[in-house]
Amino acid sequence: MKLKQEVVAGFARVFNCSPGIVAYAPGRLEILGNHTDYNQGVVLSAAIDRGTVFAVGPLAESAAGICQVHDLRSGDQAEFRLDCLSQPRMGDWANYIKGIVVELQKRQIEVPPFQAVISSTVPLSAGMSSSAALEMSTVLALTELAGVELPKLELARIGQSCENDYVGARTGLMDQITSLHGRAEHLVFSDFRSLAVETIPMPPGVSMVVANSMVKHVLTGAYNERRSRCEEAVATLAKHLPEVTALRDVTRQQLEQYRHELDITAYRRALHVTGENERVFAGIEALRQGRLELFGRLLFESHDSSRFNFENSCPELDTLAELGKSLPGIVGGRLSGGGFGGITVHLVEADHADEFARRLDAAWNARTGKPLQPMICTAADGARLV
Repeated sequence: MKLKQEVVAGFARVFNCSPGIVAYAPGRLEILGNHTDYNQGVVLSAAIDRGTVFAVGPLAESAAGICQVHDLRSGDQAEFRLDCLSQPRMGDWANYIKGIVVELQKRQIEVPPFQAVISSTVPLSAGMSSSAALEMSTVLALTELAGVELPKLELARIGQSCENDYVGARTGLMDQITSLHGRAEHLVFSDFRSLAVETIPMPPGVSMVVANSMVKHVLTGAYNERRSRCEEAVATLAKHLPEVTALRDVTRQQLEQYRHELDITAYRRALHVTGENERVFAGIEALRQGRLELFGRLLFESHDSSRFNFENSCPELDTLAELGKSLPGIVGGRLSGGGFGGITVHLVEADHADEFARRLDAAWNARTGKPLQPMICTAADGARLV
């Protein structure tokens, strides 16, 4: 793995020694199931062939419990004490690492002072979950350093708690679970009520073309507002439907029945989530039946719902979705991830993938005057020690 070699060489250059542990975790693409995870819903996603490497070694001479982390990609450096992590500093990139340490400490896992080097091939703030790739590579490396082994679900929860409680984004578990459970040439189906995970074969002859809008999305404020609106809808519906504890329990028919009691914004947010859950189940059935055209149509419908109901798209993402829809080889396309910027993902007939990427780049450049540099991604294996 080229990235591992670069990080190990960087570690030797920075610290004049070799790392004891190297961990890798991939980014992810959300294929169907937008903002459903924290609503106890279902998601189809894919770990991708781009990820983060975290190389770490003990720092025995650090009597004060000081840790050092270097990011090769940005050149940033961070230094912090293991006993002074209770107050995160807003906007600090190292919060994703500090937060993992804090969650391990809460579980009575003693992380020794360490020195680490990281790098990544996942674009930052693009909707491909660079954060989860960093969290999962970090937690794998640090638990190994501490001499403990935890189940994948617990590792995922540590990453989620890091984002929720330390970074301040009320995200669900989808990103971490996908990064951990990825499988080459497969999609990951996650049920966020039962927390069951299953891998489903990717359709043969299909590639994923990712287009980065270059609009950096910052999830905390907008994301938290959407989550609050979903919770508001649940509270209103539960007055009439006692079995409802999350939007997972709500059908679109029930939502329409009590629409008049919901604030219009809460209704539209709930309409998106209930529709997404239905589209995930319909998408799995379409894949199993080999109905690729239907699967692609569900992706188009998902983007329309994000645009009009959840309002987590943006003009750049809408333009990319529109341009992709017009090109030869397209199967389906939509925004992927939290939204508010970031990426679109396009399922494309593999024979057309290179041409599709070139033409999308050219069309985007003609429309905006900016280069696009789309990526062709494949579904890949999940996080692991390397």
